[in-house]
Amino acid sequence: MDVLKKVPVREQDPKVRATNFEEVCLGYNEEEAREEASRCIQCKNPKCVKGCPVSINIPGFIKEVEEGNIEEAAKVIALSSALPAVCGRVCPQESQCEGQCIRGIKGEPVSIGKLERFVADWSREHGIVPEAPEKTNGKKVAVIGSGPSGLTCAGDLAKLGYEVTIFEALHEPGGVLTYGIPEFRLPKDGVVQPEIDNVRKLGVKIETNVIVGKSVTIDELLDEEGFQAVFIGSGAGLPMFMGIPGENANGVFSANEYLTRSNLMKAFRDDYDTPIVAGNKVAVVGGGNVAMDAARTALRLGAEVHVVYRRSEAELPARAEEVHHAKEEGIIFDLLSNPIEILTDEKGWVNGMKCIRMELGEPDASGRRRPVEVKGSEFVIDVDTVIMSLGTSPNPLISNTTKGLDINKRRCIIAEESTGKTSKEGVYAGGDAVTGAATVILAMEAGRAGARGIDEYLSARN
Repeated sequence: MDVLKKVPVREQDPKVRATNFEEVCLGYNEEEAREEASRCIQCKNPKCVKGCPVSINIPGFIKEVEEGNIEEAAKVIALSSALPAVCGRVCPQESQCEGQCIRGIKGEPVSIGKLERFVADWSREHGIVPEAPEKTNGKKVAVIGSGPSGLTCAGDLAKLGYEVTIFEALHEPGGVLTYGIPEFRLPKDGVVQPEIDNVRKLGVKIETNVIVGKSVTIDELLDEEGFQAVFIGSGAGLPMFMGIPGENANGVFSANEYLTRSNLMKAFRDDYDTPIVAGNKVAVVGGGNVAMDAARTALRLGAEVHVVYRRSEAELPARAEEVHHAKEEGIIFDLLSNPIEILTDEKGWVNGMKCIRMELGEPDASGRRRPVEVKGSEFVIDVDTVIMSLGTSPNPLISNTTKGLDINKRRCIIAEESTGKTSKEGVYAGGDAVTGAATVILAMEAGRAGARGIDEYLSARN
């Protein structure tokens, strides 16, 4: 064994997986996991923990894996994370825990994410479930949204004895985990639902098909329904568009709609009647993880797929692993290109996309080099479907129906980072509803902060 190199992880062959929706990465078995765990040097000052937004005791759980104590490893992770099987699959470990790994200075960092996934999957397969508190404290808390932020907040509060009810607008819980991330990255029945069930087993109730702001308001929850505090974890589900000519044509989608149809409404399955435009030639505009998810979904539905991004590959915001997988599967990257018009036929359907070449200038506020148009470089991509993946913002429904709840210019709720406290008494918020679209683990961190803030608030009211 070369301790400077990771134990390779098994994956589906690219040509095979490009035709199915089964999980790409197959994960470690116990022998592989214990071998990878033995690469950890158990630092006295573990920087990996500081790189983890929810501060999992990473050396602690890895040591248990190395010694074969998988159930103990699961208990260590459970102290900090309610969604380990999810995080092990979708967290950007390369820029967080693994990015800080000391082993990575002279070799490859320890595969922390793959080890977390192994522990979580082993726990599920062996029926290990979290223990609910013996009794509750009689205090009711409402959580809006059942995505990673809401689930984490609810789970932490339930462990402290609170009676928690989650209100979910859609017909299935899970938020972005259910509607946003494709099956081939995050299996719904095999991974997401069991982790949601574990939160339920802590005593959390989940009510679906409840649109807060329409079905019920926050003031009604506090004044009439008996809830003593509310956590808003409603995410950022409002898609952004470019505002270019032709963008309202038939065959133009937001990535949100496209992925929701496929993931939540099972349009990728032949035994479901949900309509989805597969397209023969699809352009996905954007370069983030959601763009990769949309592109790889369209590919599996049978299309030739182009990712159109205005910067170079070095600036792609998507995880390197997702870009690598997309390339392996045959997705074409049209970099340093930006759409300026969607072309249509006489019936209003997309039949092309006019773009212009870009070059990189000086860095902008994000630190990335600013793309600048190259005059006279227009060209047309032959496509029949366009998916816009340009980011999302919070739906204004909650802020519009809640007096005293302050928002910023981007319509994000203003909340204290350390506690989730908003301008309205008894109301806390976190995740994408506060920050705009971000990662699952950052939303979980905000959920934990909100639980701490609510606990402090309600404890002080005794």
